[in-house]
Amino acid sequence: MGKILVTGGLGFIGSHTVVELQSSGYDVVIIDDLSNSSIDVLDGISSITGKKPEFVKLDLKDKPKVEDFFKTHSAIKGVIHFAASKAVGESVQEPLKYYENNISTLVYILKELQKLPSASFIFSSSCTVYGQADTLPITENAPVKKAESPYGNTKQIGEEIISDTCNVSKNLKAISLRYFNPIGAHESAKIGELPIGVPQNLVPFITQTAIGIREQLSVFGNDYPTPDGTCIRDYIHVVDLAKAHVIALERLLKNDNKSNYETFNLGTGKGSSVLEVIESFERVSEKKLNYKIVGRREGDIISAYADTKKANEELGWKAQLNLDDALRSAWKWEQTIRE
Repeated sequence: MGKILVTGGLGFIGSHTVVELQSSGYDVVIIDDLSNSSIDVLDGISSITGKKPEFVKLDLKDKPKVEDFFKTHSAIKGVIHFAASKAVGESVQEPLKYYENNISTLVYILKELQKLPSASFIFSSSCTVYGQADTLPITENAPVKKAESPYGNTKQIGEEIISDTCNVSKNLKAISLRYFNPIGAHESAKIGELPIGVPQNLVPFITQTAIGIREQLSVFGNDYPTPDGTCIRDYIHVVDLAKAHVIALERLLKNDNKSNYETFNLGTGKGSSVLEVIESFERVSEKKLNYKIVGRREGDIISAYADTKKANEELGWKAQLNLDDALRSAWKWEQTIRE
């Protein structure tokens, strides 16, 4: 079936995608620099699938090493590109780190793919490209607004670079998958989200608070124009998200794509408020959460949830797992790693 390169394959979404690729019969090679992940994840993947993927520790900012990698891995049929810095707050403080890490690495990979007879490329994009959308739910035709952060801007610029490259590279086909909010963990609890330091995302902060690592969860604002005053997001189970990557890749490998460059939203199509997420967690875990309403956080948009019609109809993909499922798996994962 050909070898698939997964960059950032030991990260949260990357590791779950590697599992789904291997389960679908693909040979996988992972590149990761381990700057925001752990080599132990490799064992987690192997214990789920029964097969250890090839692993190469490599900093994709090192252009000569990227070139060398592709010289020695000429059988690669497709690339799923996750490797990137991803903390919104940090990107505001260190913009050049984000532009170097997220943009230069993308350029180096695309340069190598241009040299191949044919290549399929899946880009890990984000609903942050839409900003605060004018209408909800958000379709792929919603305008891409000025980014709220350097991180968000790297996703917008990344999409533009891929689109421009596909326009002139007839051998290259690409899909950008615009995720909404990935949460949860594999049902085996052998892989999951492993934030380094203080979590930037809601769900790991919830689970770390519930297990006693964090004293209290801060809910940023309860005065937004939403039913309960807290921000609304579209939370998608990471396993559903991972499966979408395999389907999108197969679309390109089978030449089912309608153009050389396509975009798809990946979400559940349902928005959940911060307080609804807390209520769901308390229900599935049977634990009361210590949380406090505090002031709004700069840069937070009010509401974002996906119109998933395009992905449902054209990819034949639909989210199967709900919020309770995702939070139950996240809690099981948190308990497992603290044992």
